[in-house]
Amino acid sequence: MTQTMANDATDFLPTRRTLLSRLKNADDQAGWQEFFDTCWKLIYGVARKAGLTDAEAQDAVQETVIAVSQHIVEFKYDPAKCSFKTWLLLLTRQRIGRQFAKRYEHRSLLTSAATSEEGTRTATIERVPDLAASHLEAVWDEEWERHLLAIAGERVKRQVKAEHFQMFDLYVLQQWPVREVARVLGVTVGQVYLAKHRISGLLKKEVKRLERIEG
Repeated sequence: MTQTMANDATDFLPTRRTLLSRLKNADDQAGWQEFFDTCWKLIYGVARKAGLTDAEAQDAVQETVIAVSQHIVEFKYDPAKCSFKTWLLLLTRQRIGRQFAKRYEHRSLLTSAATSEEGTRTATIERVPDLAASHLEAVWDEEWERHLLAIAGERVKRQVKAEHFQMFDLYVLQQWPVREVARVLGVTVGQVYLAKHRISGLLKKEVKRLERIEG
């Protein structure tokens, strides 16, 4: 699995049945690369918000992907019982917890060489941050929605004129004053409002479509 992490979300989150079926084939390198390229940012973002360092979060990403490869054959696609989103969250949470355990175990060994093995384990467990399911699930949902929005934005961007998306980007995403957007781009305020209205509608439709597919 390549270590390269794509910079842009340009495809669906890989919970489509077709891709899940492909992941059950360990030799389907293209399928696994697609999974990695579209999911690493989601897992990484949650790991960072949980308190991991950059290096620890990257390790959590790699270990989560490995866990998926080890258990994907057992996973049965049934959103009514357990969606892929929920299953992936469980694997991610476990790997984040292990990174915290490694961190504090290492610190304990460095600073308390004389501590008994049992005492070290106890101290390590007590120091690991609280990864309560409800808290991490909230972070996961936030990152999931953010990722869906990024994917939707990339897809809508390819559907409209570049100048229209630029108006939307400056006015809505970067929150420039509408008159400043109009002045800089040499358009009317009405054109900026029109671009916002049209692209906002397309974006909402795309997000809803992704939610139906990825649920």
